[in-house]
Amino acid sequence: MKKYLAVLCLVILVDDYSVTAQQTSDQKGLKDYYKKYFPIGVAVSPQALKREDESSLIVQQFNSITPENAMKMGPIHPRENTYNWRDADSIMAFAQQHHIRVRGHNLCWHNQAPGWLFVDSTGKAVSKQVLLQRLKEHITTVVSRYKGAIYAWDVVNEVISDKPEEFYRNSIWYQVCGEEFIAKAFEYAHAADPQAQLFYNDYNEINAVKREKIYKLVKGLKDAGVPITGIGLQGHWAVNEPTVPQLDSTLARFATLGLKVQITELDVSVYPKEHTARQRKDEDTATAFTPEREQQQIEQYKNCFALFRKYKNVLSGVTFWNISDRSSWLDNFPVRGRKDYPLLFDKAMLPKKAFWAVVKF
Repeated sequence: MKKYLAVLCLVILVDDYSVTAQQTSDQKGLKDYYKKYFPIGVAVSPQALKREDESSLIVQQFNSITPENAMKMGPIHPRENTYNWRDADSIMAFAQQHHIRVRGHNLCWHNQAPGWLFVDSTGKAVSKQVLLQRLKEHITTVVSRYKGAIYAWDVVNEVISDKPEEFYRNSIWYQVCGEEFIAKAFEYAHAADPQAQLFYNDYNEINAVKREKIYKLVKGLKDAGVPITGIGLQGHWAVNEPTVPQLDSTLARFATLGLKVQITELDVSVYPKEHTARQRKDEDTATAFTPEREQQQIEQYKNCFALFRKYKNVLSGVTFWNISDRSSWLDNFPVRGRKDYPLLFDKAMLPKKAFWAVVKF
């Protein structure tokens, strides 16, 4: 912790992320409306924290942040003996300066994993023993650096298959290690920071088939004594899903695990949900944020947060994936270059009608 704080002080001197009191006191934020319920977070990039309008909005509205990409394996550990701390440290500096808690994201994932992890110096596939050792070294190094400063980690991300007949995703991790890497990742993270909350994180959690597979995985880890604290439900939703019964049954199901539950990557697309990337179609040029789309989004956000409040005794955090409609990963998924409007703030950082539907209860 002392080593990290020294680095943190240096980062604050280099990058001045100060936000004036006037900028942060004019309006109640989401964090204030939900003070008696759960923290409200947002995924951020180092670049966003350097833009005054975005950094001001973050401080005003949120009391938790998640590095969107800066702590993923590829960006932070691109080569075996090289760690890129700059972006992650700058986010930590901002959080420390403004007394905002941080969720680390993530320690083990099939995407954005650097290729060197899986091969030796000759380019041949490594053994299970070597890959688990590399995973241990990565997790130990990253978690130890931020020990005591990051309150929770998404330890393992998206290992459940989307195919109904398949349980685990057939990733390189699984091909080399079988399922063992999942429990090991939690053990390594817990050893590095025994106080950190440790989450399994996944998407399509409202799908009944996948939901039960996620439930079985997490319950199995818990029953085996693996140090898992909770489950992260990503919440990449749309105006047409989840339905109220879908979300209610999902939250009720995971509540029975006796673990913490968090919504970790929330957004609500204004387009009907599609689960896979596709090529552009003629109708994809109709990207206006129409009154009809706006009203559908208002109703969806209103319904979701009503259920979040219902499960306040289980839900320990809600995090949005990106800050405003100025920029969202959904601008390029499932269709590249199709503008979406999935968040509570518009491109000018102003609250949308959906914001008021969420906070007026």
